[in-house]
Amino acid sequence: MVSPFFLAFLLAIGPRQAGPVERIAWLQGCWQTSSPQRIIEEHWTAPRGRSMLGVGRTLRGDSLVEYELVVIRERAGVLTYHAHPSGQAGAVFTARTVSDSLVVFENAAHDFPQRVGYRRVGTDSLLAWIEGSVQGTARRVEFRYSRARCP
Repeated sequence: MVSPFFLAFLLAIGPRQAGPVERIAWLQGCWQTSSPQRIIEEHWTAPRGRSMLGVGRTLRGDSLVEYELVVIRERAGVLTYHAHPSGQAGAVFTARTVSDSLVVFENAAHDFPQRVGYRRVGTDSLLAWIEGSVQGTARRVEFRYSRARCP
């Protein structure tokens, strides 16, 4: 038998609301885009511990051209995107938009990009982009990913 005090406690706290990191769980898994010149992969872990880990790499033929480690963390209800690209200093971007199909991170003080975004397109496609300005000129680079089999 459940005690009335325990039942009152459960009713008081209510159901756990999904935090921001759970709202972007659609990002988890493996994604790939390819052209004759290159293959780009991103692999994202499931949300756990109010975080997600991402790793990406760009290949030309059998050569690694670039790689990046990303940590998405939730603190006090705010998501941050900690990017660690190959050959560059790390940068932190803060989520400006978080929904069940879109997340956009921004760091206006960063050189380029100032924004990083991901949009879910159906269940098997993902549009990712980086954008901002370079010497006063607006620039946007898009990556159209398809869900890939995880190794």
